[in-house]
Amino acid sequence: MYQARTYRNWINDRNLASYSVIIKETDLYIRTSYNLKDKAFNSAGKFRNQIESYIQLFPDFATSFKPVFVDSESPQIIKDMADASGKFNVGPMATIAGAISEYVGKDLLAFSEEVIIENGGDIFISSKKNRIVAIYAGNSALNGKYGVDISAEDTPLGICTSSGTVGHSFSYGKADAVVILASSASIADAAATSICNMLKTKNDISKALDYAKSTRLLKGAVIIIDNEMGVWGDLKLCELPSYK
Repeated sequence: MYQARTYRNWINDRNLASYSVIIKETDLYIRTSYNLKDKAFNSAGKFRNQIESYIQLFPDFATSFKPVFVDSESPQIIKDMADASGKFNVGPMATIAGAISEYVGKDLLAFSEEVIIENGGDIFISSKKNRIVAIYAGNSALNGKYGVDISAEDTPLGICTSSGTVGHSFSYGKADAVVILASSASIADAAATSICNMLKTKNDISKALDYAKSTRLLKGAVIIIDNEMGVWGDLKLCELPSYK
C-alpha cells in the first residue's frame, strides 16, 4: 500500500533541482544540480530490471528473512545487497531501497556535482555543502524535532531509516525510527532493519546502540521510541524549526 511521503514537504532550500521518479514500488525523490529525470528514470529501471530478473531465477532472494548465497556472476547490486544483508542477518530485500538509492545516485554523479536521493526514508547523499537530514518518527513526540547535520566532507554517505510503526515494510520491532549512517547505503539499510528488529521497548535502546557500535561498520545511529531518544557515533544532532 502506498503511503504519502509527507516528510518531503519539510525541505526548505531551493539550490538544487528537485523531482521524483516512480517505477512500481520504487519511489525516488531526487535532488541534483540540474534536472536529470530521464537519466534517473533509466538508471532506476536498469537496476530494478537486474533485481527482478535475478528474482525470477532465484525466488528466495525476494522472500527470505535471512541472508542468502549469491554467486560471483550475479549483478553487482545483487552481490552488494547479499553482502550487506549477511553482515546484519536480515533478508536481502531489506537492503533494496538503500541499494537503489546508492546505485542510481552514483550513476547521476557522472552528470551532477551534487546528488541526494531519498527512497522511502533511505538516502544516498553526495554534497558540496553541509546538509541537515530531518528525522521522521511517525507519532512520536520527537517527530520532526531533530535532524542530523551532515558535513559535506563526510559524503558520499548512506543515511537509512527503519521503523516498526511507520510505513509498509515488515519489522519485528517497535521503534518509531532507527536512523543509521554508513559509508554504504546498502549497509545502512540492512543495519537499520536489523537494529529496529531488536527494539521492543525503550529499555532496549542502550543495548541496540551498543550493538551498532560493536559492528565497526557504522558511522552513527539515532533511535527513537515514543518520547525517548538514544544516539551513538560520529554525528551531530540539531534542533529543527517546526514542520507541523
